[in-house]
Amino acid sequence: MNPPSFLLSFFLVLTYFTSCLGVYHEKNSHTVSYHSLPASSSLLYRKSRTWNRHRQQARGYASSVNVDEFGAKADGSDDSEAFKKAWNKGCSSSGDVVIIVPKNRMYTLKPVTFSGPCKSRIIFKIHGTIKASAKTADYARDRSHWIVFQNVENFRVKGGGTINGSGKIWWKNSCKINESLPCIGAPTAVTFDECKNLIVSNLKFLNAQQMHLSFEKCLNVRALNLLVIAPEKSPNTDGIHVTGTQNIRIQNCVIRTGDDCISIVSGSKNVQATDITCGPGHGISIGSLGAGKQEARVSNVFVNRATLSGTTNGVRIKTWQGGSGFAKNIVFQNIALNNVSNPIIINQNYCDQKEPCKEQRSAVQVSNVMYRNIVGTSASEVAVKFDCSKTFPCRGVVLQNINLNSQESGERATASCDNVNFAKRGSVSPQCS
Repeated sequence: MNPPSFLLSFFLVLTYFTSCLGVYHEKNSHTVSYHSLPASSSLLYRKSRTWNRHRQQARGYASSVNVDEFGAKADGSDDSEAFKKAWNKGCSSSGDVVIIVPKNRMYTLKPVTFSGPCKSRIIFKIHGTIKASAKTADYARDRSHWIVFQNVENFRVKGGGTINGSGKIWWKNSCKINESLPCIGAPTAVTFDECKNLIVSNLKFLNAQQMHLSFEKCLNVRALNLLVIAPEKSPNTDGIHVTGTQNIRIQNCVIRTGDDCISIVSGSKNVQATDITCGPGHGISIGSLGAGKQEARVSNVFVNRATLSGTTNGVRIKTWQGGSGFAKNIVFQNIALNNVSNPIIINQNYCDQKEPCKEQRSAVQVSNVMYRNIVGTSASEVAVKFDCSKTFPCRGVVLQNINLNSQESGERATASCDNVNFAKRGSVSPQCS
């Protein structure tokens, strides 16, 4: 197919976008390396000097606060009050503080919110295990959250420990498991709300009640070296959820859950996900967007070097009919797919409800999407699917160096492309007709 006129403008945008996020050099035909740009030219981390000072001074923090000193027992009883007292002590201190959750101990918490702003910079070191109360009655006041960090700046959570959501009781009472039950929400395990200059690293998240880790209206975030695990059949257990958040880097994470490994929804901008291992789960998703005729805005998403295995989707953009707004300037590149259904998919007719969704004219506009260096096997016959809106077709879609084969021996993968303006570069298989 001859390149349409929109390609020049798209590649200008793409060149600017990728130059902001990093420089990628192909050492040879099989190896790709990532080199960060200097902080002065990085769109994601203009305030890296703050981060560097934070790291340099972390070893010399003035004081430490141990949750055991405030009455935490780690004996199966509720340790929430002890944790809140330790937090309040650290947050009100004039000097920088390390809050310590000791190793080889398991602490049980009811829903708890750790609020800022704090006078000090805090490192929250989780060496042991924090486990959620399994009593649903403990969530009577708020069924949506378990642990919340709210309005905290220059904050770091790390330590090599485990956060366990005790999700089994919630899963078995989900309408997605038992259709006779009403559809009632479950708590997100850990929420960071309106935090700024945040690092979450070297932690294990297990068996969340619903989502494992959510970044909401945050600014300047790094999520590094995380292991997120829940059973394949656990409902709505997204690994990392990004909403209303800008300048976030998700890197070196292994995510195996019952829903999206990474989900990126409205209000998110400048999102980078690099070196991601995903599966089982529902893949890496932008959306869903535009539900309930809402306006949605997502832009500048860069997914680089990911391996997806046995997922129900690969790299996906999903929007409801009737919405408005945009999902634009998106790059998926250097991705390996193993036995993945719907490896490449844009679905502007997404409908996650029992009743069929009515056809509507308005839609979230999807534009300037690059798929580059994507290889592997498809568990579905259709490996590339663009199901775009009749009134707001997908624009500026580029396929470059795509090689997707059927998982079944002797079968051939196909492409289905409706209402999409696209171009191809290099070898592309399967191809849109």
